[in-house]
Amino acid sequence: QVQLVESGGGLVQAGGSLRLSCAASGRTLSNYDMGWFRQAPGKAREFVARISWRGATTYYTDSVKGRFTISRDNAKNMVYLLMNSLKPEDTAVYYCAADRDEITTIDPSRYDYWGQGTQVTVSS
Repeated sequence: QVQLVESGGGLVQAGGSLRLSCAASGRTLSNYDMGWFRQAPGKAREFVARISWRGATTYYTDSVKGRFTISRDNAKNMVYLLMNSLKPEDTAVYYCAADRDEITTIDPSRYDYWGQGTQVTVSS
């Protein structure tokens, strides 16, 4: 079992930045590819970014490319999402997730463990 806890969300003005953190316990994160997802009210959970277990490969949804950066520190069992140039449409609950499979996927049903989420609100 892997327990994931997100933090770092909050209220920010458009154009601002936030860094989300995901802390893992239970097992080492180095065994998992990690992803960030988000869910806005009334919408389906949406893939945001993914990083391979060694951090060598990253993948982003088009709407965040060039603005968001996913990273990880396996020694600290941490995953991060740096979000710059935030827009009101980025408002959502953000979740980190762990995937035991190395095959890149944006399908949330393929991820094995989830955190409880952290709210990000971007005001215009």
